Amino acid sequence: MSEITAAQPAPLLQIAGLCQYFKTQDGRTVHAVEDLTFDIKRGHTVGLVGESGSGKTTAGRAILRLLEPSKGKVFFDGTDVLSLSAKEMKRYRQKMQIIFQDPFSSLNPRMRVSQIIGEALNTCGFPKGEVRKKRIAELLHQVGLQPEHADRYPHEFSGGQRQRIGIARAIAVEPSFIVADESVSALDVSVQAQVLNLLGELQKSLGLTLLFIAHDLSVVEYLCDEVIVMYLGRVMESGPCREVYSNPRHPYTQALLSAAPAPDPTRKKRRIVLKGDIPSPISPPSGCVFRTRCPSATSDCAKDVPAARQVSDGHWVSCIRLAELTHQA
Repeated sequence: MSEITAAQPAPLLQIAGLCQYFKTQDGRTVHAVEDLTFDIKRGHTVGLVGESGSGKTTAGRAILRLLEPSKGKVFFDGTDVLSLSAKEMKRYRQKMQIIFQDPFSSLNPRMRVSQIIGEALNTCGFPKGEVRKKRIAELLHQVGLQPEHADRYPHEFSGGQRQRIGIARAIAVEPSFIVADESVSALDVSVQAQVLNLLGELQKSLGLTLLFIAHDLSVVEYLCDEVIVMYLGRVMESGPCREVYSNPRHPYTQALLSAAPAPDPTRKKRRIVLKGDIPSPISPPSGCVFRTRCPSATSDCAKDVPAARQVSDGHWVSCIRLAELTHQA
């Protein structure tokens, strides 16, 4: 977590040493998130990327206390939300919202759109009657839908429209922070672009701060100010998008970027193919968790968990061979 100075305003969100463990039926421990530490500046969009099973969604839900973290701190606007009682946390839910990945299963099929959005408004004591009806119409207009859509059920909409309803529900209570959990991964490519543009517009017009969870690196590069690369529950690399994408320093980040398709078919690209599968979070490798698949790993990588080191302004990398690999490059 970065040091705060008088000239630098405090980030809206500060996560320090966040861990999320689960117990299996036979008593073993699943290390889903391990020592997650990063900040999100007010009004910024931070992308959280990595393979399936890297702990991205779990991290997002732990930050919102949809899961109770095993260890660590989560400061929202200076308040440690993990220390709040259930009653106190209910007030903070209005400030911290989530957009779920599946726009169908996250909406109650038995409720009309007006009821789905109205349920969110109930939590903040929003008045009923014509005032509420007008507010719901405004929200639908904000996300590109029509007021008459309020009387329809979720199954009457396309996937992109359902996700817009989910976004309307999230912004209904006027939050300042939203976790977008792979909110475009279930949509067609053309619809993805529309929803991404909508999120960008809402982020600017409403002054939102976003944690955008995704596995599509091109989407993160388009939407986000900063990116955090996770592998098996740990952060491998983080920093400004432009810096990380143009100068990836961790072998895992380099492999991810090499796998992303290039829009120019004439552009030659060196593909880095990782061998094997991501290890089980029940028994993660010692030292660097990426070492079992890393093409540059040595025996030293198994000894200690690499500490994050700053390689440029805001650009951090967790790799004990950083200096050697930089010299080779």
